[in-house]
Amino acid sequence: MYRKILITTDGSAVSKHTACAGVKFARQMGADVLALYVSPEYQYPVYVEIIPPSYPSEEEYAAQMKRIGHEHLDAILQAAQAAGVRCECLTEFADAAALKIVEVAEQRQCDLIFMGSHGRSGWGQLLLGSVTNKVLSHTSKPVLVHRLIKEPGT
Repeated sequence: MYRKILITTDGSAVSKHTACAGVKFARQMGADVLALYVSPEYQYPVYVEIIPPSYPSEEEYAAQMKRIGHEHLDAILQAAQAAGVRCECLTEFADAAALKIVEVAEQRQCDLIFMGSHGRSGWGQLLLGSVTNKVLSHTSKPVLVHRLIKEPGT
């Protein structure tokens, strides 16, 4: 039914649990996994003429965000390897994470987007996460929204 599943993460504990559930789902479906971390784009300081010496360059920022992305995606990669699921990891840059998720799913021909109902920026259990909500409204691909019953570690 599904051959390639896009699993997103923002690096939060909730997102890591969701990603592991996504890998289990992929194993049940016999699908490959494309793990995605979307990092914010580089932001220039307000006064570009006066850049503080401690402010990272665009290249330093990109390298740091790729390292962070690799750390966040490594948990998905390890879960996939343990489950015997083929997994590719990808770090992308965009200020609109939801639109980048939809774009990557289209470009990489994913059959399903698997993501959490809430990530780092949710208001507890009050509302569906804003990124998830935007993905649902901008894609024609099926989206499986995973919801944790209780917070990790409780």
